[in-house]
Amino acid sequence: MRNGFRQSMAWLHAWSGLVVGWVLFAVFVTGTASYYKPEIARWMQPELVAREPLAPEAVAAAVERGVAYMQVHAAEARGWFVTPPRPDRPVTELFWRTRPGGPTGHVLLDPATGEPARVRDTKGGDFLYRFHFELHMAPLWGRWIVGICAMIMLVALVSGVVTHRRIFADFFTFRRGAKSAQRGWLDAHNLTGVLALPFHLMITYTGIVTLAIMYMPWGVRTAYDGNAQALFHESGQITKPRPPAGRPGTLAPIGPMVLQAVAAVPETLERIAIQNPRDANATVVAVFEEPHGLSHEHPQVAFDGTTGAILEVRQGALRPATKTFSTMVGLHEAHFAGPVLRLLFFLSGLTGSAMVATGLLLWAVARVPKPGEKPGFGLRLVRGLNIAAIAGLPAGIAAFFLANRLLPVDLAARAEWEVRAFFAVWVAVGLAGVLRPQGRAWSEMLSACAALYAGVAVADGMRIAGAGGADAVILGFDGAMLGLAAVLLFAARKAAARGATARDAKGRESVPGQGVVLARNAGGLRTQP
Repeated sequence: MRNGFRQSMAWLHAWSGLVVGWVLFAVFVTGTASYYKPEIARWMQPELVAREPLAPEAVAAAVERGVAYMQVHAAEARGWFVTPPRPDRPVTELFWRTRPGGPTGHVLLDPATGEPARVRDTKGGDFLYRFHFELHMAPLWGRWIVGICAMIMLVALVSGVVTHRRIFADFFTFRRGAKSAQRGWLDAHNLTGVLALPFHLMITYTGIVTLAIMYMPWGVRTAYDGNAQALFHESGQITKPRPPAGRPGTLAPIGPMVLQAVAAVPETLERIAIQNPRDANATVVAVFEEPHGLSHEHPQVAFDGTTGAILEVRQGALRPATKTFSTMVGLHEAHFAGPVLRLLFFLSGLTGSAMVATGLLLWAVARVPKPGEKPGFGLRLVRGLNIAAIAGLPAGIAAFFLANRLLPVDLAARAEWEVRAFFAVWVAVGLAGVLRPQGRAWSEMLSACAALYAGVAVADGMRIAGAGGADAVILGFDGAMLGLAAVLLFAARKAAARGATARDAKGRESVPGQGVVLARNAGGLRTQP
């Protein structure tokens, strides 16, 4: 023990938070943005104009056109997935996979004609959503890294509560004008940590539980011989899978199946999944949106693909343990939340991002070297990574949005170029933050980030002027971009003022006969007569 239990917890809190802090900041920021994933997707494809809900017959016809397209362009695929048009996304979305882990295909169709829709190619809000738990890596590697970081985050949260005996009292004593930089960052860290502490604990724990089967697969391997699909069926999550018969079969018309499924389940149809479409044991599964509530469960209706007969209707059939698990998933993703509660989740996510950021800054500020000493390699590395994460990631997201508006609509591999813009700007800001003097790097990088967000709103404003108008979602998004630009510009000016003060203090320190000695106080500057 390091001089006692609380001191040991303080050491554990500081170092556990630092080791994974940069990854956690990226996870918190992109996860928080994902609460508005539909709105981000809508903004990134402005060609899609909201329409009235389609009648069931029109939905069934759109699905049939989607299946006809895949019969021509994805005949060898083992799985076809059709997302029917919705009022906020009036296109038929197709996705297919040749084999598990194999090549995939994706296309958007005009629901009325079945032809490819004239919509810009983009990953939309799905990129930020998947980055939140995969880091744009191979899914297995990304999810393992995020899971390990989340587990360490849980340790940091608990050890932080133990460390700060007066954490709740300190919440009400934010010393905004404190002369000690360390004192100010500690107060900010306490404030953002306590303000949404129940949310931080809940979101971290449920995030780990969401992928628990991947992290601890031994039970499934033992009880189900590694067959996860059997577990999902027995627990009530999916209809019973049917293995391929190995004989060719002809798929029955999909439209009548869609109409039967819609008549059997009151929820909104989410997608149609067709497994082994050219096999005699082809299966068509209609998957519906989850009923309103905490539990994240999807009613399903399964059909024999060759005869159109109903095989199984699964609705409200979750076992108790699975119900608990699905509630954890529902809490984490907040699909149940209305506008006000979703905004509260979003603001709590922002406080989580700020909590991680202030913790990283506090670690660096608390280890500022004494006058005359040069910072060591470790401190310089932490400072550079702090700028790369805290300023670079938001700048990358802004570049991702800006590329959506500036890249030609018909550019080949356009969605990939948006992602490349995201990483290019992120890396550029990180390198600039390392190469520029520490006193100026923060203000310069935050100013650049603010300019990028303002540029997003300006670029879309020019598009709106040419298009003759925009809906509330797009205008609200542009307003949010301008708000972020204002906040970042304010932060840049504060950083510039602090940097100027530090440079002035350093200059006065080097001038003899001033009658003032500048002493270090736990990373902050104070004057002593």
